[in-house]
Amino acid sequence: MKYALAFATLLATPALAGPDPESLSDGLSAEEWQAVLEAAEGQTVYWNAWGGSTTTNAFIDWVGSRVKEEYGVTLEHVKLSDTADAVSRVLAEQQAGQNEGGAVDMIWINGPNFAAMKGQNLLFGPFAEALPNWQYVDVENKDVRTDFTLPVEGYEAPWAMAQVVFIYDEARLPEPPRSVPALLEWAKANPGRFTFPQPPDFLGSTFLKQALIDLNGDDPALSEPVEAAADYAASTEALWSFIDDLTPNLWRQGRAYPQTGPRQLQLIADGEVDIAISFSPGEASTAIANNELPPTARTYVLENGTIGNASFVAIPYNSSVKSGAMVVANFLMSPVAQVRAQDPEVLGYGTVLSMDKLPEADRAAFEALDLGVATLSPAELGKAQPEPHPSWMTKLTEEWIEKHGVKE
Repeated sequence: MKYALAFATLLATPALAGPDPESLSDGLSAEEWQAVLEAAEGQTVYWNAWGGSTTTNAFIDWVGSRVKEEYGVTLEHVKLSDTADAVSRVLAEQQAGQNEGGAVDMIWINGPNFAAMKGQNLLFGPFAEALPNWQYVDVENKDVRTDFTLPVEGYEAPWAMAQVVFIYDEARLPEPPRSVPALLEWAKANPGRFTFPQPPDFLGSTFLKQALIDLNGDDPALSEPVEAAADYAASTEALWSFIDDLTPNLWRQGRAYPQTGPRQLQLIADGEVDIAISFSPGEASTAIANNELPPTARTYVLENGTIGNASFVAIPYNSSVKSGAMVVANFLMSPVAQVRAQDPEVLGYGTVLSMDKLPEADRAAFEALDLGVATLSPAELGKAQPEPHPSWMTKLTEEWIEKHGVKE
């Protein structure tokens, strides 16, 4: 009980550091978690998360209604167009000495933004593996413990699995190109029928990474910081040659790009393009269910595989409602939230949970899901390719903007 009170006090006070990692290494006892729940009741958590998808926004609203009803926690969705905005806010607060009462309580975060926050000591934790619902997480999946090659070390809680797929309308395109070189040849033969979101949009930058990996194969330099690459120019030569050749054959000759992933889907629905990149294997099925894509929409992966990773939430070091944020993060990993997120009529996201660890009733709920006509089976998705080190995404995005960015 003494530790439970100390832990609850830590969460409720403006501490600069998280709890002792050794104290949380075995998780929280029921008594200790109860202290967290009591501290969380009545708190308002400002979750900074991408707001560009109506389906994702609706899911977050549902999460808010559930944590309010069950735990007395109010969840406010701060809709972002760029996660880096929230990271910059926390960094500015740290530089101003605002080590408590920060404006950001939880962030949907990945890759370069996680690396930046962890490197600047902007995160609370480790907390993720101490949460009660961690017991159900598929820890055999390395992506729940690494983020773009970086060890998470409990500073992020996973809540969704993602893998790159390409969406197309089989009524217009019976045989889509299944490699990056084949995509280029197809684009040359069908100018204007392909595009990707404009970097630094996450999906646009992901397209650059996916092309790099498909063209370079197993390049060990990609798992290390880009600054350590023995020959960056050699590692990216094939990518920039591909982009140079592809650009004039893009939608609007590469003079304009869709700003978001959902805008790509609208272009397919409107018949303007034939292929879109997605980081959600269930997105096409969800879009069909919501009448945003025709029923002939399908998904595919490249013949050599595609990038996969987990989506995480993290808690900034200066949040004053850490207990409330932990309650939300724990709920996101709950079987009830995970099965709802995997439902293609809701989100179509992959689960971070292990079916073998779930109670029978929860496992049955997953098994009863119809994943949708456009969703690939795990066997069809194949083994996901690992993400490059986050510095590669940053560098590729910067270079693309310099070489091909749309000038105002």
